[in-house]
Amino acid sequence: MPSRSKRNRPAARALLAAATVLLTTSVATAQPAPWHPERQVTLIVPYAAGGGTDATARAVARQLGVLWKQPVVVENLPGADGLIGTRRAMEARPDGYTLLLQVPAIVLTKYTPGLKGIDPLAQLAPVTAVSQSPAAIVASARLPVKTLPELFQYCQKAPQPCSIASGETLARVSAKQIAAEVPLPGLITVNYRGTGAIVTDMIANNVNFAFTGITAALPHHRAGTLRILATQGRTRAAVLPDVPTTAEAGFPQFQSTTWFGLFAPKGTPAPVQQGIVAALREAVKDADVRQAISAAGAEPVVNEPAVFAAQVREEDERLGALVKRYPLE
Repeated sequence: MPSRSKRNRPAARALLAAATVLLTTSVATAQPAPWHPERQVTLIVPYAAGGGTDATARAVARQLGVLWKQPVVVENLPGADGLIGTRRAMEARPDGYTLLLQVPAIVLTKYTPGLKGIDPLAQLAPVTAVSQSPAAIVASARLPVKTLPELFQYCQKAPQPCSIASGETLARVSAKQIAAEVPLPGLITVNYRGTGAIVTDMIANNVNFAFTGITAALPHHRAGTLRILATQGRTRAAVLPDVPTTAEAGFPQFQSTTWFGLFAPKGTPAPVQQGIVAALREAVKDADVRQAISAAGAEPVVNEPAVFAAQVREEDERLGALVKRYPLE
């Protein structure tokens, strides 16, 4: 007759196996708490206050501060086509405490004369998009035009050459494209340091039109002092349902969508990046944040680092090809 210990061995083994499965499952399903900062975070905006990048940064910074229970301070560092602020982020410690909000123009830095071929993307990690918005072609309401074709026809026949405002590198490339492809061979490009000054001069018709974000132009469009003639997305902007896209207006080559994206110094650990993405997903659910993004003519788009990195590479290829056709001077 087998001993009691031998009779209990199968039951003991079954119990041990069940305990092992339970422990393994618990370990596998346990998720570490997302990274969050333990002190102030700086969010750098490499452009002047008042534009779409700045408005987006301030909206998300407020809510990230609430979620993290730490201050998130927006720091505007304009200059050198965004390189001054961008370089500050490039040189920061890769610990999640210095972030950068940038737009597609970042990919053109390496083509800009005088910047010695500096490529910020080689020293930054794309973390996530925050929102995206079609840019727009905006004209002074003092011009006798109401549509994009009318603007181009006016500029082709006007006794004085038309002028286009440029606040950053991408706008200068787009101005060259318009001059060559409309064509407007006498088009004068006037460079500015910020969107605010562009808007002021367009209202006064000191400069005739510009490529710009919807944010700064929208209140003046509604007031009748500026006219948004076309938006550059694949579909009409939700805040401007009556304004056609450039493709609908007959100029599909001027199609472009602006993303506002978060970057961190290269080498920022993956868990830190994931913690930022997780917090941002929650931040854009806030009604005030969504309202701020919507007022900027944009929509929230939070994605994973790998997805955003692919988006940046695609923009790099597209704009790289464009700048080779229309080199910066």
